[in-house]
Amino acid sequence: MTPYHHAVSSASRFGGNAEDYMEIHNWFDETKGFTGNWTHRAMRHHSAGVEWATHKFGHTIVNSDKIKVPVKFIAEQHIEEDCGFIPTIQTWLKPLTEQPESWMLRVAKKSTKSVLKIEQTPTEEEEKQC
Repeated sequence: MTPYHHAVSSASRFGGNAEDYMEIHNWFDETKGFTGNWTHRAMRHHSAGVEWATHKFGHTIVNSDKIKVPVKFIAEQHIEEDCGFIPTIQTWLKPLTEQPESWMLRVAKKSTKSVLKIEQTPTEEEEKQC
C-alpha cells in the first residue's frame, strides 16, 4: 500500500480525512528511499517502530473531526496492513543471525592513524607565558 492508501484506511477506521494521517504514514514509508523495495520495512515496521512513531508524533493526534486518535493505533494499523502482524526487530533480524554474511561478523581493529589531532585553545596561563 502507499502512504495515501494507508491514510484513507486510517480515516475510515478513526474518522477525519486522509490528510490527517499522511505525515505518520509518510514517515513509516520514507525508508523506501533507502532500499527501493519491501526490505525498507525492516527499518520501522516493527514494535519498536510503533514506539518511535509515538515519540516522534506524540501520544495522540487530533483529526479534522476533532477526535483524539492514539498514534500507537495508527502505527499498528500501518504495520498490520503491510505485514499482517506487528513483528519485533528480532523477527526482522532472525534471518541475518541464522546465516550471516562474513562481513557482518567482522570486527575491525581501532586505528589511531586516521585520528586527527584537534588543536586546543591555549589556557589563560599558557597565553601569559607567550
